[in-house]
Amino acid sequence: MPNKVAIMPYLDELTEECRDIGACNTLFIREENGRRIFCGTNTDAIGIREAFYKNVQEPDRFFHNRPALVIGGGGAARSAVYALGKWMRVTTIYLVNRDESEAKAVINDCSKSGYGASLLHVKTASQVTGLEAPGAIVACIPNFEPQTQQEILAREINEAFLDKERKGVILEMCYNPTPFTHLEASARGKGWQVILGTEALVWQGIEQDKYWTQMPIDEVVQRKVQLAVAEKVISRS
Repeated sequence: MPNKVAIMPYLDELTEECRDIGACNTLFIREENGRRIFCGTNTDAIGIREAFYKNVQEPDRFFHNRPALVIGGGGAARSAVYALGKWMRVTTIYLVNRDESEAKAVINDCSKSGYGASLLHVKTASQVTGLEAPGAIVACIPNFEPQTQQEILAREINEAFLDKERKGVILEMCYNPTPFTHLEASARGKGWQVILGTEALVWQGIEQDKYWTQMPIDEVVQRKVQLAVAEKVISRS
């Protein structure tokens, strides 16, 4: 970061998720006939997937076979679309973004890579009224107060989804400088289960470690990592 796309032409091999998402957040090396092969992968999507499955006890009740919502238009949003569509058994994926051209780019890029057919760009708060409530939301935007008309509109649309009678689970990917954001507070206050972005950070990091060490990581170590990160979050809250 911020060279997740720029690095890709210099690599010898890309994993399927790295190629399809169009961004590389992890480099690793393997040996082949005495030659070093430089490889790229993307563990962000796995971090998103695991953040949900490690924190939601009843996926069938909360987000399986329901629509999902992705907020944002960058690389993290593409990873979220990939995770939701490929692994999390959602139906339609709603997309909300302040910039319409960015939203179109996400839909085009994901469609070209074979996982964008279920995307629906939601452009107005009134449009939300006729849509089924999402079971899983992944928010991939920074924590700031909206200034432009487009930013204000995007927040109105997001709040309209949060106001839906049927609730679900939201993963707030923003964790810097704090995971306690306006969106996180609003969702929690309206009855949504909230997963902090540090959870996705934990699980994408554990996946990275598997690539680097070629060794499995047992549950005891995983739990220690979670506790260490949780302690940092508490100290900054």
